[in-house]
Amino acid sequence: MNRVALLLLSHAAVALVGFAAGIYVLPILTAPSSPEASALRSTAERAAYKGEFRRNLKDSDPLHWGEGAVSIGREAISLQGRIAPGPDYKLYLSPQFVETEADFMRLKPQMVRVGDVKTFDNFIVPVPANVDPGKFTTVIVWCESFSQFITAAQYK
Repeated sequence: MNRVALLLLSHAAVALVGFAAGIYVLPILTAPSSPEASALRSTAERAAYKGEFRRNLKDSDPLHWGEGAVSIGREAISLQGRIAPGPDYKLYLSPQFVETEADFMRLKPQMVRVGDVKTFDNFIVPVPANVDPGKFTTVIVWCESFSQFITAAQYK
């Protein structure tokens, strides 16, 4: 009986590790191509605001981080940099700087969701016509599926 329990436990552990690896790897395998450098430059040139994603935020860690220059404009928000790969990333605008999950959840009713982040090496996310980035101060990448803070940049 002891051998059967050990066998079941080992198989369950392998299945769990495989599932976790799949959650991490699947977004990388299915991600579309990153935007062209010329499109990033064009978006950055038209941006009204600039910010920077940094790895050293309070709730950032080796699996949840971002780094690079963020450009915020009326038509699009772009990143020239990288974010840690993961599933179901959303881009939000916040009226206050946020660097923890608790702060994000507290301020979420005051935020606006801009759109989906589907690439991890540079991105361009269109800003909906009814959203004015000038009414906010911070851009945030958030993992909706796991309620996980990824990164943020204050631009005003």
